[in-house]
Amino acid sequence: MDRKKTYLLLAMLLFMAFVPDVSGQSEDAPLRLCVAGVSHGHLGEVARRLDRGDFVIVGVAEEDDYLREHNALRSRLSPDVFYKDLGEMLDKTKPEAVVVYEPIYDHLRVVEECAPRGIDVMVEKPLAVNNRHAERMAALARKYGILLLTNYETTWYDSNHELFRLVEEGAIGKVHRVAVFDGHQGPFEIGCGKEFTDWLTDPVLNGGGAVIDFGCYGANLATKLMGDEKPSSVYAVLRHNKPERYPEVDDDATIIVQYPSATVQIMASWCWPMNRKDMHVYGEKGYIYQDTPSGMRIYDGRAERQETAPALSAPYNDSFYFLKAAVRGEIEVSSDDLSSLENNLMVVRILDAAVRSSRANAPVVP
Repeated sequence: MDRKKTYLLLAMLLFMAFVPDVSGQSEDAPLRLCVAGVSHGHLGEVARRLDRGDFVIVGVAEEDDYLREHNALRSRLSPDVFYKDLGEMLDKTKPEAVVVYEPIYDHLRVVEECAPRGIDVMVEKPLAVNNRHAERMAALARKYGILLLTNYETTWYDSNHELFRLVEEGAIGKVHRVAVFDGHQGPFEIGCGKEFTDWLTDPVLNGGGAVIDFGCYGANLATKLMGDEKPSSVYAVLRHNKPERYPEVDDDATIIVQYPSATVQIMASWCWPMNRKDMHVYGEKGYIYQDTPSGMRIYDGRAERQETAPALSAPYNDSFYFLKAAVRGEIEVSSDDLSSLENNLMVVRILDAAVRSSRANAPVVP
């Protein structure tokens, strides 16, 4: 080898020795994460996990000057990581993924910024305010090859996954009826902050009231439970039980999703006298009541028994563990996953149909 080639090879080896490998992060390296928006009441999920070590916040973008200075992350992070402009933050910090705590209406705007930059996104439920937004977001995700995930609290419930397993195994026979109950006393009643309720009770920024806020849980679980079967119709009644508190949006929603083989009733409300996220599934020879994140009652034709569902293992037990594993390619997000784009496009179709059905006072095809 001549002297020139030898020098060139040595230079290349020295360069490789001192430049970090950015083609793929090691499994143990924290996920480089940015936060878009701080007005969502679920922002505390980020704050509670800051010291865990599986991710590091490299940027927080918030347009509102007051909220940028006053939020659950401000005292925990350096002032240097806070930005007014989302695009500037993305270009300067180059995150692996973005988690979104904006109004639902702004999910589209965040994906429009992230997708062309090749940055994966996880939004808080639901995916979008309507079908038009959802389809645009999906088109961008597919064009640029990014992950677009939707996070639900109930995705990480041990009992829901044990229920899915039992149904798939035929423990209660063919499912013919499902009832899903979700909600609480109301966002004002439980003390949600003004920065959250300002858009949560806005028909444009949230897409609706309880029908969107809590109807999405039932649509998400039903879509998973029913597999490849598509709804044939959606009929919904949206009520204003507390018009003095929620004059612009519904506070109580009953959604009937009719499938060729089963009926799913989703009861989403800001009028329950308690917090609840539970589900009843009835089959030909029994039933499963998912009562709590881990507790279940099962009747298989002989006697009802109470069970505690097996604990989910990481990364399937936590939204941020799941996000890191998915972004790093350690797991594959299947189309029937509760967080998947495919599932959540159907969720928005169901919710969109529910809003249209209520206006027409008639069943509609989603």
